[in-house]
Amino acid sequence: MSAPDASYPSLPKPRFFVRDGNLLRLLIACAAIFVTMSLLKPDVFPTPENFLSMGSQFPEIGILAIAIMITMLTGGIDLSVVSVANLSGVLAALVIRTLIPADASDGQVILGLVAAIATAFLAGAAAGLINGALIAYVNLTPILATLGTMTLYTGLTVAMTRGNAVFAENRLTFIGASNLLGIIPIPLVIFAAVVAVLALILNRTPFGLKVYMLGSNLNAARFSGINVRRVLLTTYMLSGLLAAVAAIIFLGRNNSAKWDFAPSYVLQAIVVAVLAGVNPSGGSGRIAGIVLAILALQFVSTGMNMLLFTISGGQFFKEFAWGALLLIIMVANSKSERKRLPPKPKAKTD
Repeated sequence: MSAPDASYPSLPKPRFFVRDGNLLRLLIACAAIFVTMSLLKPDVFPTPENFLSMGSQFPEIGILAIAIMITMLTGGIDLSVVSVANLSGVLAALVIRTLIPADASDGQVILGLVAAIATAFLAGAAAGLINGALIAYVNLTPILATLGTMTLYTGLTVAMTRGNAVFAENRLTFIGASNLLGIIPIPLVIFAAVVAVLALILNRTPFGLKVYMLGSNLNAARFSGINVRRVLLTTYMLSGLLAAVAAIIFLGRNNSAKWDFAPSYVLQAIVVAVLAGVNPSGGSGRIAGIVLAILALQFVSTGMNMLLFTISGGQFFKEFAWGALLLIIMVANSKSERKRLPPKPKAKTD
C-alpha cells in the first residue's frame, strides 16, 4: 500500500475560513472594532439599547448590498437598486392610500397591505427583468444598462408623484419601527431571513452554481450548456425583488416614499459588497462576507459617532471611517493574494 500523499492534511480544517481568508480578516476586524469601541465608550456602546439601535439601522443597506452582490457574481452590477426601491415604495404607498381609507375595517387593512406589498414586489421584479433583458438580450454593458434604467425609474417615480412624498398613513410602521418580542427589530429579522434564503439559493441550488460559473468563465458556462440569458434574467429579477424588500422597510420606517430617498445607498451598498470580498469581475463572494462587512461598518460608524458627537461635523465622519476600513481590508487582501501566487521564474542567463 502506498503512503498517503503528504500534500493532504490528516485532520480536516474548519471550512468556513479556509477558502476565503477575507472572512477571517473581517471577523477579526469586527471583533477588534467592537472591543475598541467598548473600551472607549463602555457606558454606551456595549449596551442592549445600542445593540437595538444598531440592529435597526443597517438592514436596508445590507439587503441592497446583497442585491449588488448577486449581480456582481455574474460579472455585472446593478446601479438601479435604489431607484427600483423608491419606485416600489411609492407604488406601495399609493396602493395603501387608495385601498385603505381612514375608517377601514381590519379586513380591509389586511387586504390593502397585502396588495401594497405584492405591488412593490411585482414592480421590483419587473424592473429587474427589464435590467436583465437589456443585458442578456440587447447585450448592453451592465453598468451602462443599469445606469440608464436608474434614470428611467427615477423619472417614472417623479412623474407619478410630481416630486412629492407619498405617505403610507402609518400602516407599515409595524415593519419598520417595531420589535419582535420587544427585543429584536423587525428590519433585522427581515435581513436575517433574506440572508438565510439567499445563502441557501447560492450555495445549495443549481441556480447558485450557475451564477458562480457565469461570473468565473462566461465562455465555459456557455459550452457547459448553461442558459446564460435565463440566469442573467433571474439574477437581475432577484436584485429587483431585494430592492422591493428594502423599499417596504423604508416605507415602514419613514411612513413615506419619495423619488430621492437614500441616494447614497448605492455607493454604500457597493462598498459593503467590495469589503465583503465580492470580486467585481464575478465568480467569487459569499453572503457571510456581507454580514461581517455590514457589522464591521456599523460598529465603526456608531462608535465614531459616539466618540465625535461633540465635534463639529463629527456626524459626517461615517464616510471617512468606512473608506479607511475598506482600504485596510483591501490592502490586507492584496498582500494575502500575492503570498499565494507562485514565485516568478528567474530569467536564464547565458
